[in-house]
Amino acid sequence: MTHGDQRSGGDTAGVVSRCLAALVDAIVVAGIGLAVQFAYGGLRLLVAGPPFRMPDLSGWRTGVLGWAVAVLYLGVSWASTGGTLGDWLLGLQVTGRTGRLLGIPRALLRAVFCVALPVGLLWIPFSRRHASVQDVVMASAVRYHRF
Repeated sequence: MTHGDQRSGGDTAGVVSRCLAALVDAIVVAGIGLAVQFAYGGLRLLVAGPPFRMPDLSGWRTGVLGWAVAVLYLGVSWASTGGTLGDWLLGLQVTGRTGRLLGIPRALLRAVFCVALPVGLLWIPFSRRHASVQDVVMASAVRYHRF
């Protein structure tokens, strides 16, 4: 097996492993959001003094910030290593169809599609190459991989 064969990975991942990875990633994003809120509350405590208060964000601000955190987490993970924590736990790697890592713009755009249209994963069982709607649009693939 050559280095190029290892990089392109194995078989394309199915819907179950990809949905489980997405669930892990959703938990990670929620944890990041909670950590940011605690950090903001701690900073406010240091500057303004007691009592400690968590930020009170409106619903739309929470949604926008959560969406932005999710897109950045997914996009940066896919561009840098080809996988998020969920991908790593399930042995998946997101690449282009040729097996190369996605660049930053392409990874961020794929992340936008994944966050905006998570039901795109439901196309996987109907696709011959196990591609989600996001994979079709962004010319990407999710394969089993050993990190």
